[in-house]
Amino acid sequence: MATDPFPQQLPTLDKLGVTDLSNVSPSEVATEWLDAFSAAITQSDVGAVVDLFLEDGFWKDLIALTWDLRTFEGRNDITKLLDARLAVTGLRELQLLEDPLREPVLRKLLPDLALVRFCFGFTTMHGKGTSVVHLAPLPDSTWKAYVLLTCLDALTDFPEKVGPLRNSQTNHGTLEESRHQEIEFSSNDPTVLVIGAGHSGLETAARLKYIGVPTLIIDKKPRVGDNWRDRYKALCLHDSVWYDQTPYLNFPSTWPLYSTAGKLADWLEGYAKFLELNVWTASTIKKSSWNDTTETWTVEVNREGKETRTLTVKHLVFATGLDSRPTVPDIPGKASFKGSAVHSSQFTSAANYIGKKAVVVGACTSGHDIAQDFFDHGIDVTMYQRSSTFVVTVKAVAGVLNATYRDGFPVELADTYSASLPHAVVRRLCQRIVPLIAQTTDKDILDGLAKVGFKTNLGPHGTGGVTLFYGRVGGHYIDTGTCQHIINGDIKIKNGSAIEGFTENGLRFSDGTELHADIIVFATGFGDHLDAVREACGDEVVSKVGAVWGMDNEGQLQGVWRHCGHDGLWFAIGHMALSRFHSLHLAMQIKAIEEGILNKADVVI
Repeated sequence: MATDPFPQQLPTLDKLGVTDLSNVSPSEVATEWLDAFSAAITQSDVGAVVDLFLEDGFWKDLIALTWDLRTFEGRNDITKLLDARLAVTGLRELQLLEDPLREPVLRKLLPDLALVRFCFGFTTMHGKGTSVVHLAPLPDSTWKAYVLLTCLDALTDFPEKVGPLRNSQTNHGTLEESRHQEIEFSSNDPTVLVIGAGHSGLETAARLKYIGVPTLIIDKKPRVGDNWRDRYKALCLHDSVWYDQTPYLNFPSTWPLYSTAGKLADWLEGYAKFLELNVWTASTIKKSSWNDTTETWTVEVNREGKETRTLTVKHLVFATGLDSRPTVPDIPGKASFKGSAVHSSQFTSAANYIGKKAVVVGACTSGHDIAQDFFDHGIDVTMYQRSSTFVVTVKAVAGVLNATYRDGFPVELADTYSASLPHAVVRRLCQRIVPLIAQTTDKDILDGLAKVGFKTNLGPHGTGGVTLFYGRVGGHYIDTGTCQHIINGDIKIKNGSAIEGFTENGLRFSDGTELHADIIVFATGFGDHLDAVREACGDEVVSKVGAVWGMDNEGQLQGVWRHCGHDGLWFAIGHMALSRFHSLHLAMQIKAIEEGILNKADVVI
């Protein structure tokens, strides 16, 4: 595997030399390992702790030991972690969790890959958390850790004000005035300013509010939810309702399995209201500056075009998403085109083009959705595919996610289980699972697409959509039915030839052909997500920010939900499950900084 970019190999039974697991008691295996681990931790015996891991095992930490999102691979790196952080964090009170959903279980992830998974609770000097351990068998009947996750769930002295800790004061007619004062920040400035009232911004602000950090959200749109409301009307989530839950407030049991953009927009507007989040809509940042001495931002906010408020805040959180400026190919001759050409972000509905001919440039999620919309309105539509697309059916995705994201399974635990495997392991698993899905569940769809010339792939290095999402946030489509219309010829396909230019009546290609169109929609993605930071804070601030999206060499997002390279500046970006989970970790980091229990030295190993 000289060209294989992923050196990590899965601990398969063949590799480990194990043949028989018929008499394994997961509970006994977990108890024996945890007893040894706990004894070694209590004695601060780093060598003994590390000996309980496979040579190529992992320790993944979510702000419990490192105040950061980190993954340590191999015994040498795990040793460095423990040498630097074990004593100062005070890891202790390790207790096996054996309720029905956390009890130790032998899981066969693949026919030749079997791991015992179990959970234990722990405390540190400043918090409490949950650990998930995946143990691999050895020929001598012992078990060693392949993966250990330590995830901080709460700060001991600053827990979320939920459940028994919720506000218990009675209120007789004063709520409206107190909420008005809170939203206006008339007497004190917020500690945190969140830019963007999409799901990531709202969820981050909710976490901050209920952990005791005064927070204001601003958004340029007139209403919360307009970032979904203003997209094309056919937009619908391709993730299930259980995967897309929002913190503190779950969708009702009547909610559709796949939410439409309009329903989600209204939900987010209600979410902001019911959780009493402080939002200024129709508001933008005129300018901002960072003061190294006071470690504060001075921010001028244009509010509804009527007034300018100058705020002094400790933290800016950019929750402006990965969709920044629309990206449209530079194609000559546009002035000669008699029809309309728009980016997908400006497209609303195919109902506006009845009786016309349409071309959609782009063959990923937006391209498919918009082509489907044209077909549904009886419009002649051709999709131009610039490069191959990773296609997976919604049925296959549901088959993978439903193991944890389903009715009756706590979403917080599902998130922890989902996060417990490092990206290096997930890539390797995907390299086995993705081709299997393509050859079984999705075979008919993929074969049908191939017959009509639609080009598909299995993702970078056969890893499917995982690497695509964390790399380029595109290049894939979760099929909800459009593929069959492509196979049937209802939606025509053009590919294999580059666009040369516009003509009066459409697009001309390098093979000499022309596609006639009255409307051309460019579903071609978006530009640099740092554009919003550059516009609000200037080039100097952007120059100090490291890479934000994309994976680092440990398999963690480089600058999202964690320190990004500039003090007091954070990014909250991701799909709904990612934002729900990591919004708490971001809030706890900010709270720990504000309470003086986290400083810069604590995140360096």
